[in-house]
Amino acid sequence: MIRGIVVEGSKKGREHGFPTANILNFENLSTGIYAAKVFFADRMYPAAAYIGTPKPDVLEVHLLDFTGDLYGKEIEVLIVKKIREDFHEPDEAKLKAMIENDVKQIRLCLLES
Repeated sequence: MIRGIVVEGSKKGREHGFPTANILNFENLSTGIYAAKVFFADRMYPAAAYIGTPKPDVLEVHLLDFTGDLYGKEIEVLIVKKIREDFHEPDEAKLKAMIENDVKQIRLCLLES
């Protein structure tokens, strides 16, 4: 379980329609896309977690069924399964399609767990 306070990030996920809660990655997980569960305010939210090559010390988590502001709040993240490795996709349209596909895979993965 990774626990941390949500800090402001670069807002690139938000630009693609996938806002993220960012916490420091003290666990030193390898880079990639993960299925995860986020615990906040006595609820569990399915999530897509990302640790990128440019910032491996930050865990970015997109809560799939959440709207609201988490800045300054403490969340807990349980990593369930690695979905794929991280790689750089310079084409914005292809990147957004990849993220959409990741979210679909993560929903299926979390339904099975």
